[in-house]
Amino acid sequence: MKTTVCRKAHFNAAHKLQNENWSKEKNINVFGKCSNENFHGHNYELIVKIYGEIDQNTGMVIDLSYLKKIIEKEIEEELDHKNLNLDIPYFKNIIPTTENLAIYIWKKLNKAIELNCEITVVLYETPRNFVEYTG
Repeated sequence: MKTTVCRKAHFNAAHKLQNENWSKEKNINVFGKCSNENFHGHNYELIVKIYGEIDQNTGMVIDLSYLKKIIEKEIEEELDHKNLNLDIPYFKNIIPTTENLAIYIWKKLNKAIELNCEITVVLYETPRNFVEYTG
């Protein structure tokens, strides 16, 4: 039998949305205040969903304490209180939108979680704006 297990997490990070090939005016027209020269920050809320078979020996899809440790190590320690544009090499040539950040998080978790399961990342940039990504 399959079910979905979910874990919430939180981190704060700054970013600037900017296409380096565009003029300052075009960036402002497309990204608005998100292209602020001095960056801006968000209190990101993350939900990680693991969909898989319930292990008959443990009664769990995944041990939530194990999932908590993976999220802390792979996501929170790396991203919390960082500038995505400047501190995270992945975003050197990728615009750190919420969409691209969700994909980045999914890739890291997919590599770290050693289960035959489906991983979904739901990333809230604000309480009203969020992205959901399933590889």
